[in-house]
Amino acid sequence: MTSLVDGARRLVRRDRPTVAERLAALGAAAETARGRLDDDLVARVEAVARRGEGRLALSGDHTVVALAGATGSGKSSLFNAVTGDELASVGFRRPTTSVTTGAVLGPDDGSELLDWLDVRRRHHVDGPPELDGLVLLDLPDHDSTEVEHHHEVDRLVELVDVLVWVVDPQKYADAALHERYLRRLAGHREVMVVVLNHVDEVAPDQREGLLADLDRRLAEDGLEEIPVVATSARHRDGIDELRALLARKVREKKAAAARLAADVTAAAGALQEANGDVDPRRLRDPDRGALVTAFADAAAVPTVVRAVERSVARRGGQHTGWPFVAWLARLRPDPLRRLHLDVGPAGKELTGLGRASVPEPTPVQRARVDGAVREVAEQVGAPLTPPWARAVREASVSRLPDVDDALDRAVVGTDLGASRTPVWWRVARLLQLLLALAVVGGAVWLGVLAVMGYLQLPRPDTPRSSGLPLPTLLLLVGVAGGIALAVVGRVVNGWVARSRARAAEKRLRSALAEVADDLVVAPVRAELAAYAEVRDHLSTALSR
Repeated sequence: MTSLVDGARRLVRRDRPTVAERLAALGAAAETARGRLDDDLVARVEAVARRGEGRLALSGDHTVVALAGATGSGKSSLFNAVTGDELASVGFRRPTTSVTTGAVLGPDDGSELLDWLDVRRRHHVDGPPELDGLVLLDLPDHDSTEVEHHHEVDRLVELVDVLVWVVDPQKYADAALHERYLRRLAGHREVMVVVLNHVDEVAPDQREGLLADLDRRLAEDGLEEIPVVATSARHRDGIDELRALLARKVREKKAAAARLAADVTAAAGALQEANGDVDPRRLRDPDRGALVTAFADAAAVPTVVRAVERSVARRGGQHTGWPFVAWLARLRPDPLRRLHLDVGPAGKELTGLGRASVPEPTPVQRARVDGAVREVAEQVGAPLTPPWARAVREASVSRLPDVDDALDRAVVGTDLGASRTPVWWRVARLLQLLLALAVVGGAVWLGVLAVMGYLQLPRPDTPRSSGLPLPTLLLLVGVAGGIALAVVGRVVNGWVARSRARAAEKRLRSALAEVADDLVVAPVRAELAAYAEVRDHLSTALSR
């Protein structure tokens, strides 16, 4: 049973991302968020990722511990007491630590790590074996009047593995310490220790109350149960306890990973607060349909559709109309050719035009396009945080300056289907020609007979059919048949023209839908994908 539990625990640990994976995810999140979220915040997160990657690339056999505190807290005395050597100058009336001093305990001098920390004053000490691998830093005073000292403390506080805050009975409640450092680093409690130094200056019966008050103030900072060690560097009180605590952290070799994990959690948490952690809405079909309708209106699709219907009806009349009057339709210009549409590549080369002659969008139509685009952005961006909602809005209009050309290209490049000739048109045209020949033949025949009768010439016998002379029958059948076929053709052509117009409108809307997707929907979806990417990376970075 125990082996099964251990195996399950190992499996769970493997499923969790490593510190390196969390750092990589944090860096990827910051990279994607760049330009979308606050630049200063993203820069801070990127700095955390870079520092973490730099620390991981260095020796994992060393644990960097920094002694930080105010003027007169006794950092240098503790530094000497822990290392067992007089390495740091000790002053009793004024601060003596103007630059960071580093001491590496053990056989390895840790020069690469100290170079990364940019610690120039360094010592290599053969300390007790239990402290082999400890890199102890004595930082300048955080309350120093020298600005350079503040910068040095702030820089190294971000880099070290363990922070030991040294306070004294007079300054342990200093607001600058609690507000500037302790409260801000509350998420790093696993890698922080507080040392109350100079306890020898407090009466023994007051020490317990002093420590209780310190614990209370730390709890107010969010640092409950943080290790607190009471020491006196002068009398060596608590030094062994502090050494044991540091030796345990060195031995476990977890401090660096814990510090990096805390940094990642804090940075990822800050970035997630700005990024948000909600499911974005999908683009609804009605909103996309409204966008396509606005584009169609701006592209004069109703005008084009009416032109298709009239053009098809005109061509149909030329094929099925009575030949003696159908030629008149050729005198009327083709509505599509007037718009420079559906004339084919050769026609465009001949006219020298690459654009349609449809009306330019009116201000009202442009306003409808803007409104439809804004509706799309607001619909999908509503659940997002303000920076992402703004990014979605900016993406939705980023390519609108290209909309006029894109709409024109879509209309010109769409096969409207108006130039196709149905087979029945050809059949009707053939029938009309035959009926026209019958009319001409019958009329000529009757004309010849009339002339012969006028000249009183002997007339040949005229064949009869159905009781009528054949030429009269041909004339009547040709006229009646041609007119009847033209009337039927006109009705059917109306149906065909309306059907072709509906098909052309469908093709035009499909082409304009692609334009809408390219100019508006695709940029919006790219922003949503970026948001989801940042959100997923932050989820990995926050996994512990």
